[in-house]
Amino acid sequence: MKFLKLFLVLLILLPFNSFSQKKKFQIRTVAFYNLENLFDTINDPEKLDERSPIMEMKAKNRAKAYWNKIDNMAKVLSEIGLEKAKTSPAIIGVAEIENRSVLEDLIKNDHLKKKHYGIIHYDSPDARGIDVALLYQKRYFKPISSKTYELKLYNKSDGKRYYTRDQLLVTGMLDDEVIHIIVNHWPSRRGGEQKSRPSREKAAALNKKIIEELKEEYPNPKVIIMGDLNDDPINTSVRKILKAKAKKSAVKEGDIYNPMDDMFRRGLSTLGYRDNINLFDQIMLTSPLITAKKEYTTYKLYKANIFNPRYMTSKSGRYKGYPFRSWSGGRFTNGYSDHYAVYIYLLKEKK
Repeated sequence: MKFLKLFLVLLILLPFNSFSQKKKFQIRTVAFYNLENLFDTINDPEKLDERSPIMEMKAKNRAKAYWNKIDNMAKVLSEIGLEKAKTSPAIIGVAEIENRSVLEDLIKNDHLKKKHYGIIHYDSPDARGIDVALLYQKRYFKPISSKTYELKLYNKSDGKRYYTRDQLLVTGMLDDEVIHIIVNHWPSRRGGEQKSRPSREKAAALNKKIIEELKEEYPNPKVIIMGDLNDDPINTSVRKILKAKAKKSAVKEGDIYNPMDDMFRRGLSTLGYRDNINLFDQIMLTSPLITAKKEYTTYKLYKANIFNPRYMTSKSGRYKGYPFRSWSGGRFTNGYSDHYAVYIYLLKEKK
């Protein structure tokens, strides 16, 4: 009888003991967002920035539109990952920005200024002056090095080079771990998907080259590939050139995993155009950041998401149900971007 009572007491206490011994985790958000033509109001004679929507507006309306656009972009960035990480992203890749100046205005905005973001930006040779960049919370991420890789493309018709965005590589310490981030904005589908496909395949090949270079210094590096790829997870650039895997269970050492593949198969998207939906905005990871056994002794992918709260979606008009874009018909709509943001949570056990 005494043994039975002791067993019942242990049975009651066991759940409480298990709860008290639960592991504690550290979580960091890594995000990417295409900021849709975040250009300033100053005409740069060395770039074709006059083709940007803000420069098509009447001069007297530009300043107000610019600062509203900055505020809208900062609001979105401040909220990504907030639910679980309790702060804005530790690392943010951005595309479609004109220069460093617009990023400085962005991180000084009230939504972000207390987070003390740093900026890594290089001017790219893109004809319109569109660049990619990286923002990072200084308390979580410490850059070690950064460089850009030029994507050289040539017209088939006349052999002349045409200029597009560089690919940005940043290496740094996320807390106490070395990680590498490649920020991309691959060539558009101008002229049609099939005709423009080789340009994005070359962009994917450049990503592979960057990773191979990293391996010379960092065996089995932790690499996060992010960007607006202008391709879906099932297109040849991602599936055949990068050889990104759709399932964690298929990932072997040296492989790349694409968590967006399953999202695309389930009908999720980050943009829409002419009744087509696409998931061009993607974040992929190399094998050391993947675990199939829920082991988080070092940073591993916990979850990938699309950031698309209701306020970022058009509720009426020709773009109903699509991302609430900033520009339409030569005017500022007080929207956000024609893309949704994407993000991942990285998780590891606290020591």
